Amino acid sequence: MKRIYKLLVLTLAFLITVSCITPAFSIVLIDEVKNVIIMIGDGMGENHLEWTKSELGVELEMDKLPYQGYSKTDSLSGLTDSAAGGTALSCGLHCFNSNLGTLSVLINGHGAIAFNYMNVSEAALKIGKKAGIVTSDVNSGATPASFSVHTYKRELTEEITKQQAECNLDLIWAADNGVSDKKMFEDNGWTYSTTEDELKELDKNKRSFAAIKGNIFYDTGDENDAPLSELTALAIERLDNESGFFLMVEGAHIDKNSHSNIKDGMMNSLVEFDKAVKCAVDFAKEDGNTIVIVTADHETGAITKDENGQYGFTSGDHSKADVPLRLFGSDGLVKNGEHVANKEVGKFIAKKLGYTERFPVMTFNPDFFKELFSAVIASIKD
Repeated sequence: MKRIYKLLVLTLAFLITVSCITPAFSIVLIDEVKNVIIMIGDGMGENHLEWTKSELGVELEMDKLPYQGYSKTDSLSGLTDSAAGGTALSCGLHCFNSNLGTLSVLINGHGAIAFNYMNVSEAALKIGKKAGIVTSDVNSGATPASFSVHTYKRELTEEITKQQAECNLDLIWAADNGVSDKKMFEDNGWTYSTTEDELKELDKNKRSFAAIKGNIFYDTGDENDAPLSELTALAIERLDNESGFFLMVEGAHIDKNSHSNIKDGMMNSLVEFDKAVKCAVDFAKEDGNTIVIVTADHETGAITKDENGQYGFTSGDHSKADVPLRLFGSDGLVKNGEHVANKEVGKFIAKKLGYTERFPVMTFNPDFFKELFSAVIASIKD
């Protein structure tokens, strides 16, 4: 019985919290551009940039953008994981991490807690724009999931992949997760590719899903590699149209290498991500009607500079450090040196895309209550 009472108390507390944190809705004023591209360097803190520049002697494209501020990454759970961080960037609200163990039935890091929240990909589609995702991670990773599906737990690989197959995005390109079945996607109207060469040959008007067999994080010399920068340029070319588009690009291996404290892998992944940033900015400069946002969902590795001026990892996990927030093609999101909440990025994207209804947008999610009911019944049986 104690478990039942605990579940009920947690549920009540949770619903009260949701009612308190649900943002006051307001009509967004029209102040739009044709295209918005957000570049997310997963786990990328300011010291990742500084260490890479000092170690490799490189200049970074993202350092040249006119607005240079910071994003605050706290979630409602304190430290932010990629699911909660991705939800803030995609849905414009703070939520709990999705990896809180036995409480996961009550928690969601993809924007659908007891209720679903529209993400900016869906907002773009709703107003007649195209929308796409490119990531060096698998398609079911927390960040691409935050921009494409609604789930209560990030580990639900099969459910996330199924929802992606059934979603209306125009493009999802990622590493193969071993679950994305070709027939599943083709039955839902996608073309299905496994190499960059296949992507180059596709009809631009067809929806494209790619489960890349080679490496995306950077060019390792393998003939099957599809470097993130090349996929970014190709995705922009495919999505570009008269009505405009939204594109999310994630460099996931900055985070993955930082978790393992692998310096060279982190730096090579960051440099490749910055090449992808350059592809986006070069397009924006030529197009004249495109915003490029560069940021991260959180910092990983707690990179610090010691008394001898040497950078190094001090952790294998996420930290509370604010992360870079850079902007090209507009103002109004961040001033130079300013620190803003990560959820403001999602709101800004919706506004700039021209979404003039309420944002964040909340809808009832019956699946949450089904899961809650099942958990209560299971507790009673125990």
